[in-house]
Amino acid sequence: MKISRVIIIVLDGLGVGELPDASFYGDAGSNTLANIARAVGELRVPILESFGLGCLTDVSGVPCSAQPVAAYGKMAELSKGKDTTTGHWEMTGIILDKPFPVFEDGFPPEVIEAFEAVIGRKVLGNLKASGTEIIQLLGEEHLSTGYPIIYTSADSVFQIAAHEEIVPLELLYEWSAAARSLLRAEYAVGRVIARPFTGRPGDFRRTSNRKDYALLPPQPTLLDILVANGSPVVGIGKIDDIFAGRGITVSYHTKSNDEGIEKVLEVMSRFPQGLIFANLVDFDMLYGHRNDAAGYARALEQFDHLLKNVLAKLEESDVLFIVSDHGCDPVFPHTDHTREYVPLLVYGPKVRPRSLGIRQTFADLGATVAALLGLPPLAVGTKFTAELGLLDR
Repeated sequence: MKISRVIIIVLDGLGVGELPDASFYGDAGSNTLANIARAVGELRVPILESFGLGCLTDVSGVPCSAQPVAAYGKMAELSKGKDTTTGHWEMTGIILDKPFPVFEDGFPPEVIEAFEAVIGRKVLGNLKASGTEIIQLLGEEHLSTGYPIIYTSADSVFQIAAHEEIVPLELLYEWSAAARSLLRAEYAVGRVIARPFTGRPGDFRRTSNRKDYALLPPQPTLLDILVANGSPVVGIGKIDDIFAGRGITVSYHTKSNDEGIEKVLEVMSRFPQGLIFANLVDFDMLYGHRNDAAGYARALEQFDHLLKNVLAKLEESDVLFIVSDHGCDPVFPHTDHTREYVPLLVYGPKVRPRSLGIRQTFADLGATVAALLGLPPLAVGTKFTAELGLLDR
């Protein structure tokens, strides 16, 4: 069966149970999906249930379907780390043997002083913090001084928060690009993130104008190889940021999960071949990191509701993958990512429903997509095209 188009939708931060090494990351007992469902009583996601989501872990309200309509399984992360960049890179054929550096005590003076020299002003913060909390803590001082707020987390990030009325977006983006250039060698964090906010003291709110500045992948990814072979690669959401713009032919930034799905539907009408790669970040950014299990549950139910529109537009030669990049358990004591298995749901008119078991690396996804789209094998990963009932071209 010739496959012309693959669609990958990443439900950012949807883990389905702790990995065997979760305790080394402080994440023993994490299970994003199961804990969300338990917190709200029952989760209602009939389409994902029919795909076999309830077969991956014990999910209140989502039983394991006796006759799933999709192939289903879960993937383990082989790379060291639990961040967005690492997860997406592994999906596309890069396995990292060393995690990106983290700075849970803040960045050293040589980093901060170099950054201050570039932007021409002092900074506030420079500590590990929740993004929503630190703007409440330091937002008023930021308004009076114009100094940007620098913070990090248990993930490998250098985050710059600034009020949109004090620091115009373009200037914030310039500062972020400058930070990306400075943070090299032992300071090479996975991402620099521009974190604009609005509002007044006591009511500061982050906006959807965030922008991520990732490192360049150290070697060609599935995306690079597709583009080199003349295939379109459409990035939706923060995909373009995660891959530092490389291996992307067309990019659409989105402001919400709903807009992400709208864009998927739009590009399905325009790009009948190649790869459509979408990241839906609200699950992670708005709910996982904010310990909002109820909000996370509503977002999952809304995604399930909108998913029917994607299914209705699938062609005979399409394959849809629904996956994640890490966990972000909103019930867990901390507000950071969690080291978990992620779901692997595969649907298409010609896909054979069955269990795919536990894949030992996210790279199996990239290896399979490469085979489906007629590319040579990637350096890492094991394809599962035979299990899907799909023959390579």
